[in-house]
Formats: sequence, structure tokens, C-alpha cells
Amino acid sequence: MVGLFGGAGMLFKNRTFRLIFVSDLLQQTAIWIRNMALLYFVLERTNGDKFAVSLLSIVEYAPIFVFSVIGGVLADRWNPKRTMIAGDLLSAASILVILVLIANDAWQSLYGAVFASAILSQFSQPSSAKIFKARVPEEQVPAAIGLTQSMSSLFLILGPVAGTAIYQWAGLGASLIALPILFLLSAAVLSFLPAEQTAAAPSTATLGEDMRDGIRFVRSEGGLKKLLLSFALIGLGGGLVQPLEIFIVTERLGLSPDNVQWFAAADGLGLLLGALAAAAFSGLLNLRYLFPTAVVFLGVTYAVEALSVWPILTGMFRFANGILLAVLNTAVGSYVIAKIPGEMVGRVSGILTPLSMGALLIGTSVSGPLSHSGGVVTAYLTAAALCVLSAWPALGLRFMRQTPPPKKEKETAAPADSHSASD
Repeated sequence: MVGLFGGAGMLFKNRTFRLIFVSDLLQQTAIWIRNMALLYFVLERTNGDKFAVSLLSIVEYAPIFVFSVIGGVLADRWNPKRTMIAGDLLSAASILVILVLIANDAWQSLYGAVFASAILSQFSQPSSAKIFKARVPEEQVPAAIGLTQSMSSLFLILGPVAGTAIYQWAGLGASLIALPILFLLSAAVLSFLPAEQTAAAPSTATLGEDMRDGIRFVRSEGGLKKLLLSFALIGLGGGLVQPLEIFIVTERLGLSPDNVQWFAAADGLGLLLGALAAAAFSGLLNLRYLFPTAVVFLGVTYAVEALSVWPILTGMFRFANGILLAVLNTAVGSYVIAKIPGEMVGRVSGILTPLSMGALLIGTSVSGPLSHSGGVVTAYLTAAALCVLSAWPALGLRFMRQTPPPKKEKETAAPADSHSASD
């Protein structure tokens, strides 16, 4: 705990981190209020039509696959501070459009407005990664990633509860009116970020050329390719088990379906504490075999969940699963920021997100046929094998520099961008 509070104290002395953390807090609050308010609105308006509800999820998550890459490219081309502010301003405008559509009984068109809002959110993460690269000392990057992921994990647990409570208390109109206010507050906070010291030369390349440059860069970096392959295998395994968690509860443990929430809570608590642990003990990322060991143990958690018939044991390993996933996510985010040249951070971040989501969805689509033919245990053991397999490409990866970088003066000097990401 001393390491956690000490690391957090050092980070919160960094003005850039404080501002981005507060902005993320406001954005997460707005996103969860939006998601829950629109979910309940569509449920009520369509009398619980499953297609209408699933379409809402599609328009919220589909932009990740295309626009996270474009957002990463534009983060490398544009001023990241201005990009993030513009994203918040346009997000506020998209909510106003939704309000107008609902007021005019054209609520079906809100799917388009939600789609636009989801696109805008893809520009923020790569831009904040670039700012972390330039303004946060490298030795503090894992702690910064861990703390921001802790907040995201906390919202995964509390976001649906808070969003539901606000909707039930204030109603649809008040819930949506709060969103532009939150996004405008986030933009105001970001306006206090330090200005870029040196203006980047305008790019003469087209957007497509920049995207191809990013893909070529990933292909040319041996260490980065290993990391992406490992992360894709982990995502594939996670996708295999995600739809089957309820069957572990009902078939293996013999419990009623409503007990799923307690195992999900254990997973969410593990995510939160794992992210906090990664922030507190960021120096462990220097250990050569930490990442491979963690993914092997992640596979062990899947195997134990498949074979266990004791609820307490299953819950303990679900908790451990959440901790490990948080540590792995922190390690990957730290690698991208610490070891990727500054001019490529946005593109690599933009490629990583759809790769992970794509692997997860492929696993989810295969999960049904695999469990139908071989059973739930077979699907879980396959996920365990994929995690163990993912340790092989990750062997020998170094997530941080081996020698401490020169101290920055305040927070103005950026880490050198000339080093390679390959090992």
C-alpha cells in the first residue's frame, strides 16, 4: 500500500496526469449515464424487443473496429490536446442531437447519433497515450496506466448501478441533459493541458498512407508482433468463455442463474485491485518472465473454473482472473507508451484495440458450436490452452527500460523517441 500511495502521490503531482484523470472521470460518468438511459428508453419504447436492444449495443461498439485505427492515425497527425477537446465538444453536440430527435418523436434516428458519438470516443484514447508519452516520466507510466484502468474497472462495477439509479430518479430527459454538461466540463479541464512545445510539421501523406505506415511499423518490430500475437490469443480465449459463464454457475456449480452476478462482482473486484496492484508495484514489469507467467496462470484459472464444483473455489479463481487481466492490460499499455516512438504511439494504440476486440468476438462466435459439440468444460480447457500458448511469443519481452532514463525537468521533456520497440 505504501508503494501505491507513494506512486499515486508522485503521479498526482504531475499536472498533465491530474487533468487527464479528471477528464476520464467525467467522460466515463457521461458514457455510463448515456448507455443506461438509452438502454431503458429503447426497452420501454419497443416493449423489450431484443433486436432493438442488441442494435443499440452494435452501434455503440462497432466503431471500435474501424475508427480506433483512424483515431490513432489522426492522433499522430493532429495536436492531441486539441483533438481531445474537439472530441468532447462534438460528443456534447451529438447528445443534443439525440435530445432533439427524441423530442420530435424520431427516436429511431438516435441509433445514428449514438453511432456518431461512439466514433468520437475513439479519438480520445490514442491522443491521451501520446500526451502520456510526452509528459509522464517513463518510470511512472505503468502507475498511470494502472490508475486509469482502476477507474475504468470501478465504472464497470458501479457504472450500470449509477446509470440505472440516475435514470430512475431523474428520467430520460434530465439524464441526457446532464451529458453535454459533463462533456463540456471535460473539454474545459483539458483546455488546461500544457501547450505543445514544438508544432509538428504538417503531414503531406494521405490518411491511407499513414495507416499503411502504422501497419508496416508493427510488422517490422519483432517485440511488438510478439506482444500483439500473445494479446490476440488471450482475447480469443477470453471470448470462448465469456458467453458460457452462466453455464459454469448452473451446470457445474448447481446454482440458480441469478448467482452469476456474484461471480461477475468477484471478477470486477479483481480487475480493480489488479489495476491498483500494477500501479503500486510497477517495477515488477521489469521482471523478464512476469508476463508469460501471468498468462500461464490465467490459463490455470480457466481450467480450475471448468473443473471446480465448489462455488467458493470458483469465485476465488474468478477474482484471480480479474487481477491477472488487469495486470496484463497494464503491461501492454505501458509497453506501447514506453517503447514505441512518439510519432507511432497513436497508430499502434489504434491497431491494438480492434485486434483485441476482434479476437474476443471470434472467440465468442466459436464458443457456441464448441460448447455444443464438446461441452462447457472443453471450451474452458481450450481457452486455458490458448492462454498457455500465448506465453510462448511473450517470452523475453521487456516492458520498461533496463536502466533509469534521465530525470525530466518538471514535465516538459519527453522520453527519447528514437529507440526501437523490438527486443
